[in-house]
Amino acid sequence: MAAHEELPADADAAAIEQLHSIRESIDNIDAALIHLLAERFKFTQSVGRLKAAHGLPAADPARELMQIDRLRGLAEEAHLDPAFAEKFLNFIIAEVIHHHVKIAGGPAVAPGRAAGAAPAVSPIVAS
Repeated sequence: MAAHEELPADADAAAIEQLHSIRESIDNIDAALIHLLAERFKFTQSVGRLKAAHGLPAADPARELMQIDRLRGLAEEAHLDPAFAEKFLNFIIAEVIHHHVKIAGGPAVAPGRAAGAAPAVSPIVAS
């Protein structure tokens, strides 16, 4: 874990208090995101097992593109950069496909990118 930043000795106490409060909120949201991702991956693992049991392909490019479009729209509504939302989803999709391939007994290859999408900064969720 990174060390806390050094604050100037003459920093306004109220500003420091507000900074800590805001950061605590950010930390809580980060924790919630991790728990939501874990919950999402439980469902995508179920999808992977179902696909493997029935010989279905690990990737579903049409669904992936639909999800990307849907998330871009949600991002716009939420005033979040749609390009960022797409990169995040591509990362998740690539990780899910990687898991589906492993569940099906396929080769353990590094996660790639979602079908039809620009390369992700770091490959993670689709079903």
